[in-house]
Parts: sequence; C-alpha cells; structure tokens
Amino acid sequence: MPATRPILIAGGGIGGLALALALTKVGRACVVLERRERFATEGAGIQIGPNGVRVLQQLGIADALRPLVGVPESIDVHEGSSGRLLARLPLGPWIAHRHGAPYWVAHRGDLHGVLLAAVAADVRVSIRAGFEVSSLTQTADEVRVTSSAGETLIGSALVGADGLWSNVRAKLMPSAVPQFVGATATRAVIAADEAGRLNMPAVGLWLSRHAHVVHYPVRGGAQVAVVVIAVEDWRATDWDTEADRNVLLAQISGFDASLIKVLARVPAWRKWSLQRLASLPRWSNDRVALLGDAAHPMLPYLAQGGVLALEDALVFSQCLVVHAADEPSAFQAYETQRLRRATRVQAMSRRNGRIYHLAPPLSWARDAILRWVPGAWLMSGYDWLYGWQPGAE
Repeated sequence: MPATRPILIAGGGIGGLALALALTKVGRACVVLERRERFATEGAGIQIGPNGVRVLQQLGIADALRPLVGVPESIDVHEGSSGRLLARLPLGPWIAHRHGAPYWVAHRGDLHGVLLAAVAADVRVSIRAGFEVSSLTQTADEVRVTSSAGETLIGSALVGADGLWSNVRAKLMPSAVPQFVGATATRAVIAADEAGRLNMPAVGLWLSRHAHVVHYPVRGGAQVAVVVIAVEDWRATDWDTEADRNVLLAQISGFDASLIKVLARVPAWRKWSLQRLASLPRWSNDRVALLGDAAHPMLPYLAQGGVLALEDALVFSQCLVVHAADEPSAFQAYETQRLRRATRVQAMSRRNGRIYHLAPPLSWARDAILRWVPGAWLMSGYDWLYGWQPGAE
C-alpha cells in the first residue's frame, strides 16, 4: 500500500533531522537524503528560545543536549562605539518561569550531533548521504526522486528541508530565487579563556550604524560563539566561505576597543551573505512540501531560523496523524497552521534589523528607550514568540 512507503526528506540539517525524529514519534518511516557525503558540523552558535526548547523536549532530546548548552541570564545590549550597557533584558529563571522552558544557546554542531544520534538509533529512519535530488515526479500515490548520480527512490511523499537554496523548491517553483539584501554575517568560535569581556553568562548585542555584533557562551561555557553582521556588497550561495580577516577588522573598526581587542586576535572567520525570499504562493504541491528555510528563510535579527524549523517539524508530524494516509491534505493543513506565524516572525526579524542599524538621530531615540524602559517590559513584547505551544495556531 502507498501509505506504507517511507516519507523522503531532502536535507539532513536541523530541520530535516528534526522532522525525521518527529515522524518516528508518530510511527512513520522516512529516508533522509543528504547531498553531502558526510554530515558536517560546521557553524557557530544557535539561540534556542523557550519555543524551541519545548520542541526538543517533545522530541526527547533535550536531556542529551542540556550538558552542551549555555543558559544565559540576560541579553545585554551595548552601544557599539562606547561599549556602554544600554539595557539588560532578562532571560535565565525569568523567561523559564514565564514560558515553562529555558532559553538556551548552543553550538550548531552540538544540536546537529544530538539530532543525528537520535535519528540514527531509530530503525524507522534510513540515512542516505551523497544523495542530491536532481529530479522528481509524482503520481496520485507516490513520489519518485532521482539523484544527480542517477539513483531513484520512491516514497509516499517528499519534504524539501534542504535550506535557502532548496533543490526541491526549485523544482516546484523555479522563479522563487533568493535575493541578496546587501549584508553579510561573519562567524567564529573563541575559547572562553581568550574571550575577555565577551566571556559572560549572557547574550551580548552591540549596535552600530553599519554593523552589529552578537556573542554568547556555547559548549557548556567552554567557548563563545560570535557573529558580526555588517553592510557589505559581497555575495555567495555557500554559507561556509573563508572570510577575509582584514575586511572583518574594517567592519568592526568603529566599535569599542574592548570588543576589537578580542575579535582582532581571532585568526580565522567564516562568512555567508544574507538573502531574502519573497513569500511563496504555496508551500506544497500534492505530495511534495517544503519546511524551514526552504519555505520561509529568516534573516538573523531575531535568532529564530533554526527554531522555526523545529516548530515546523513538530506541526508537520502532527498534521500527518490528523490526516492519516492523506499526505496532500496533511501538507495543506501544515501550511495553513504555519504560514501566519512564519510570516510574522520574518516581518519582526526585518524590523529588528532596521532598529539595530538606525542612524542618528533615530539611534539616539532607540538608545534612550533601551536605557529607560524596564527590560522585563521589553521582553514581554515577545511573549507571542517564546510562548508558542504546538497547536497554538
């Protein structure tokens, strides 16, 4: 029977592996198709708000990840050029009590490793490395995918969890191409004992006109993840390109000396260009659907890209239970549930980016608000984001 065929998942990143694990929880077999020959652990940090931690708890992997994360006490917002503290927004016990789950920060490789271990341990999941989806066809009952090497697999459905430059999305909607936004993100991981002022139990956010810096502890506090997001006319489709250190130093030249001193000692950086994707007319077509960045990529100004993929995975699996043996209806229900939230998070992320990079005199007004408005009140404005529960849509 077609319903007994596995679900094919293109992409072995956070979203694809989370979906595979979520599917096992509802008794569905799946095949993860990863285009790379091996699962790499590149990347730096990922912030996992209470909404994301709650998904990890439901997937049964929160306990495995917990020893590897940082649990920041606050978000400390600094004026970039002076280093002056503008605001301290509460996390730690405050946000855990408010939303019933903590706020974690982690190395992406650690989260990916925990997901991969859980998926590999389940007999209902098959993992195929080196399988890049080259073509797909579907009938009323099945989907056939062919790799760039000519191998064909058959499943009851196909989910494109293959990121911003999704091959699956390109097959469904060839005209949906990401557009460069004129900025880049450059990342590194620093040993905690070399991180100076950055070695603190907090998410640090430093604001300036043309760039901002974010840092936080990862790997149980042994390292500090740093990302510099700056206006720059450099673009690429790869997210792991070696960065020009001199360009990075020029981007941070206007920041406070205490920050420059730490970052100038970092020998190697990796970078990627920031892209937007216009809203898609749909996220699915019969037995093929999109998830995570393939459907709704996020700019990094709200730290929710990976978390939204986790949410997607959980909702996706629940829709398959409600619409048993009817994948097209399940996919439509999934899109209906997720579209409004994903669109709202995308819009809020873009808004944050504009606020971070305001020029005087608007930046003076922003800084005054941050100094005088209580941090807990500012954080309460994100209750809609962090308080999300499965089924809330």
